[in-house]
Amino acid sequence: MTLVAGIDSSTQSCKVVVRDAAGGEPVRSGRAGHPEGTEVDPAAWDEALTRAVEEAGGLDDVAAVSVAGQQHGMVVLDEDGRVIRPALLWNDTRSAPQAARLVQERGARWWARATGSVPVASYTVTKLAWLAEHEPEAAARVAAVALPHDWLTWRLRGTGRLEDLVTDRSDASGTGYWSPSAGDYLPEVVRAVLGHDVLLPRVLGPAEAGGEGSGLADGIPLGPGAGDNAAAALGLGAAPGDVVLSVGTSGVVSAVTDDPTSDEQGLISGFADATGRFLPLAATLNGARVLDAAAG
Repeated sequence: MTLVAGIDSSTQSCKVVVRDAAGGEPVRSGRAGHPEGTEVDPAAWDEALTRAVEEAGGLDDVAAVSVAGQQHGMVVLDEDGRVIRPALLWNDTRSAPQAARLVQERGARWWARATGSVPVASYTVTKLAWLAEHEPEAAARVAAVALPHDWLTWRLRGTGRLEDLVTDRSDASGTGYWSPSAGDYLPEVVRAVLGHDVLLPRVLGPAEAGGEGSGLADGIPLGPGAGDNAAAALGLGAAPGDVVLSVGTSGVVSAVTDDPTSDEQGLISGFADATGRFLPLAATLNGARVLDAAAG
């Protein structure tokens, strides 16, 4: 039996599931919680991953590992690969004024056509703008910008080299500085908000390996992973014409399309999916918590 492991580093917890690669049947799993709040030291994700892997019985007999993670969160690294400040998560709305300013400066139509989406506070580009405005000394030290999924894959890789940072197109499409239609970064956008160029993770193809792991995943091939919503659509086998409703920390409705989308009204985010297609998506910041409160 060939085993593969999936890692889901969500807002609330890290979950590890080991499955039979042929039939998909679950073999074992583990889980560890994440701290509360919208600003988190990425080291907490690393610790939760270690605990979840241990609870799942380790990865020694696993043939491949891939990470899915919460989208948009800002992880900033210095030239030595050290985390400069706690990560701002997708649900941290302090960058709302910067989002409004970015839209005003370039126009909603430009953003929709260039990136598929109109920036809101959850997007990484707005958090970088907030950092430059409120913590300029920290912003000046930024040598690389990663997302939670990128950073955890990089930690599993274990080389410590910034050039080994990788991501996938689904997660890159939620940054506000990657074009789903062109399939490339827009480095001038990052330069405009931070004031200098930075290294951005290499975007892997849907079936492209991101190197081999070390430590917890020693010698194991690392898959490209995905943003959480794209991973959910992939796991459900969503195809063009299908619509997916997800109620978690956020509330999400998404659909799979063959062609890129854009909405200058900003209601629909024109993301990419994990297969080479696209994932137009509408989201609310609060999903399950609202239902829990109503039920209570």
